[in-house]
Amino acid sequence: MSDRRDVVIIGGGLAGLSAALASAQLGRRTTILAGGVPGGQLVSINRIEGVPGFPDGVAGYDLCPMTQEQADKAGAEFSMGIAQSLAAAEGSWRVTSSEGEFLARAVIIASGTERAHLGVPGEERLAGKGVSHCASCDAPLLRNQVAVVAGGGDSGMQEALTLIEHVARVVLVERSESLNGQPGLIEQVNASDRIEKRFGSVVVEVLGESAVTHVRVRHVASGEQADVPAAAVFACLGLVPNTRWLGGLVALDATGRIRVDAALRTSAQGVCAAGNVREASAHRAAGAMGDGATAARALDHYLATGRWREAD
Repeated sequence: MSDRRDVVIIGGGLAGLSAALASAQLGRRTTILAGGVPGGQLVSINRIEGVPGFPDGVAGYDLCPMTQEQADKAGAEFSMGIAQSLAAAEGSWRVTSSEGEFLARAVIIASGTERAHLGVPGEERLAGKGVSHCASCDAPLLRNQVAVVAGGGDSGMQEALTLIEHVARVVLVERSESLNGQPGLIEQVNASDRIEKRFGSVVVEVLGESAVTHVRVRHVASGEQADVPAAAVFACLGLVPNTRWLGGLVALDATGRIRVDAALRTSAQGVCAAGNVREASAHRAAGAMGDGATAARALDHYLATGRWREAD
């Protein structure tokens, strides 16, 4: 095991990167377990709205590397390891990852979320063969074809808008009777005559032998089913927090997200949580950035005094 860090940050999304930047700027020896490509899910987003300084939005594949570069210049150490467990050890915290173990005086959990799966026949069998979770990655491969997006929230609308720049048509399938999300996104989706909306409906099966050829859609109220010819389907049905690996170490809410106070402190002393993995997250990029700075500040005070402070 290497020598002890002041802070280990688990997760390389925008919350984790922002925490690494703030912690390193505070002079703490900081290591971030980025878990592969720093930036997480935001790396695949073409335009992120609501980030101060970017009035026209900013691509996730631009914003995340910029934040990573800042954190690196501030002195944060990066590991591409994926956290596997967290346990108390020797008055500190032992973080076990795919690239070894780290001993930390304090920890920020920013492990984020993953997209919920459709949970329908054909989804697993055709994964990577038309079943996708990244429109910006796969849209250029679908030029002039039809794609189905399951889910009419922010992520579903963003995927549809990314796809429509390449595909002939998008069929957006939403269980409720309306789109649910940011007004700006709703306006853009409604303005496109190539995004067909099927409300009150759900995807019930993905069809095809070696690749997706059709998506079976059922109208919830009538039970009527229809096969939509399509070359791809994108699941945007919500987000599942990446907390199962914690094994009950910290208190979770009913959705599996980490309970925190106003200073983002968890039920485990010396451990904060930031970003979408925590309860009551705003699920916005700007919120994740603020979370990272807040958690780093809370832990800086804890490391200096040996106690949690009351939230401001």
